[in-house]
Amino acid sequence: MREQKRIIKLTDFEWQLLVHCINAARSVYLDEGKPIEDVNDLFAKSTRAKIRKVRI
Repeated sequence: MREQKRIIKLTDFEWQLLVHCINAARSVYLDEGKPIEDVNDLFAKSTRAKIRKVRI
């Protein structure tokens, strides 16, 4: 089955909030002793996302 790609458009503030929330979730998982591989993958994908300037 083919993987689906999803595109979201975020402002700088929204992107920073997303990264902060991912880091907070990672910290909670570490405190609870849960595996963090999926959270790390999500963080890596969000930081490697292409930046496109959009004209408004």
